[in-house]
Amino acid sequence: MKVLKKRKGNNKLLTTIIYRLLITYGHLACGAIIQGIGMALFLFPNAIPSGGAAGIAILLNYWLHLSLGFSLWFVNFISLTIAIKYFGYEWTFRTMFSVTITSLTVSWVSAFWHIPHINIGMDILFGALLFGIGVGILIRNGASSGGLVILALIIAGHKKWSPGKAMFWVNMSVFILTALVIDIKIVLFATICQLLSTRIIDFVHNFRIGHTLLPNMGWRKR
Repeated sequence: MKVLKKRKGNNKLLTTIIYRLLITYGHLACGAIIQGIGMALFLFPNAIPSGGAAGIAILLNYWLHLSLGFSLWFVNFISLTIAIKYFGYEWTFRTMFSVTITSLTVSWVSAFWHIPHINIGMDILFGALLFGIGVGILIRNGASSGGLVILALIIAGHKKWSPGKAMFWVNMSVFILTALVIDIKIVLFATICQLLSTRIIDFVHNFRIGHTLLPNMGWRKR
């Protein structure tokens, strides 16, 4: 009888773990797709980097003619090898999963979706909105968008800053480099995009509702 109860308990625990994993990775996939759509449809067509990794991806595309999706994945893969030391394997694996989904989304959307770009201001607004929502979902579920966000989160942990604030200042250096290489206006556009998206990221990250399927899993190393 005790063995039967123990088996039932183990089965229930296993079912709960699988359910939580499915919910978590479902959220990560949604966040990554939303982020990728915002980047591919509104930001990348205007050479506006959504962050440090995106800025480097744009430069690789400009210099080496590599696809944006592959460039984004490559930059993130290198940075994630550093993340293991600070955030552990689980966080890094979740982020790598998210980065891969985002890169695939960027590649697919860039190849098959095309919308007319009438107003740069509207592109920045919609791009920042989708990017901010996507990254906010990733951070809430124990991951990130990768790239220099990893450095930003390390700084945020030491300085007790919000994730959005740290991301803004870290990414500015890449924005300036991208602007000097491609177009000086990129600094202005990228800064506006960051001001909007980082506030959305902080809002989504800190948002509380009465009942959720999963708790806010956070991003700091434990």
